[in-house]
Formats: sequence, structure tokens, C-alpha cells
Amino acid sequence: MNHLMTGLNGLSNRHTLPVGIYALTSELHSQGRSNIEVASEIVASGVPILQYREKSKKVREMYEECLVLRAMTQQYGALFIINDHLDLALAVGADGVHIGQDDLPLSKVRELVGHDLLIGVSTHSPAQALAAVSGGADYIGVGPLFATKTKIDVCDPVGLDYLDYVVKNLDIPFVAIGGIKEHNLAEVIQAGARTVALVTEIVGNPDIMSKIKRLQFIMEHNTQL
Repeated sequence: MNHLMTGLNGLSNRHTLPVGIYALTSELHSQGRSNIEVASEIVASGVPILQYREKSKKVREMYEECLVLRAMTQQYGALFIINDHLDLALAVGADGVHIGQDDLPLSKVRELVGHDLLIGVSTHSPAQALAAVSGGADYIGVGPLFATKTKIDVCDPVGLDYLDYVVKNLDIPFVAIGGIKEHNLAEVIQAGARTVALVTEIVGNPDIMSKIKRLQFIMEHNTQL
């Protein structure tokens, strides 16, 4: 199936989910560097999607960071997604917002943001994926595929079986996420993922650009056409 639509739910072509690395911020895991320092290296490396995810900062601080990141992603032509905070996404003109199962319902988020923003929904099971599709999500997160310590409240790993289900049964763009590292990335790509989220594997590396080049090489050389 074609998971890379030229337009999502009637949105313009700029609102598509690109193939490649979907990078997330996590200042806690960034080896003392700021989100802005890390993000500058990420987008300069050609990463097509950056998600801002912070759990402990004050809203004003997040807003000021997101203003800088919005300008940065526009400069490099990358999508800018904000996790959870749809008010921030609207305030800074982000390309989308990503919500979890315990956040505001998808229908309410769509009512609030309209069709100007992409809405991504984290899913951990076929039932959740089907609900997201029927509810009009623009893309879904599929995972966590492997164990991860990036999030405190993360559910148990769902494994590659769930990824296989999505690949074979659903025609919606998706991002594979959760515990994905350089050593298991090829396995995820070979299972059918084309857009892959990585957090600590990128932000925790002292040489972010070199790490991203290695990850991009793995993705390019393991895609099944």
C-alpha cells in the first residue's frame, strides 16, 4: 500500500509526512545541550521532520523555544510538529500537533485546529489505529516497537507484529517509534516502515550529524521497493 500520500485528508502538498527520519527533541537526554543547539544540527543534516516534545518546562519557555525552532525548520524546509500542546502549535504556526491516547480526543483537536494543521495520533494496537483512521487522523505513530526509557509513562513494547499489521492493513501515513536505534533500524525498515522516529539515539550522540548520516545510509539501503 502507498503510505505516502500526496495530500492528507485534502490538505495541501506541503502537509505530507515525508519519508525519512522523524526526530524528537529531549533536552533531558541531550548531554547538556539545549533543544535549539541540537535541533540546528538535526535540520542541517537534512532530517525532514522535527517534533518538539518537552514534559517539564514552563509554557512561556516552550513558546520561546518553539518560535526559534519554527523559523529554523522553515529555513531548512522541514515539518515542525509539536507534541501535546495544540495551543503552542497554533501560536507559533507549526505544521502539526501530535497527541496521545490520554490527550484531548481527536475530534476535539480537529475542531480546534481545523485542517490547517496535521494531527498525528500515537497508537499501540490495531483497535487504536482503526479509531485514529476513522477519526480523521493525518498520520499515526506505531509503537513503541521496542523498550524505551525516553518517556516515563510509556506502555509495554508492541513489537514488530503491530508494525506488520499496519503495513498490511492500513492506508494511512505512519511513523514507527519506540526504542529504535542504529543497531535495529534496518529491521524496522525491512518490516515496512518508511518514516522512523528516533530520540536519544540522535540527541544523546556527541556527533549528531555523523550519527544522522549513518542512520540515513541504513534507511536508504534497506528499503524494500
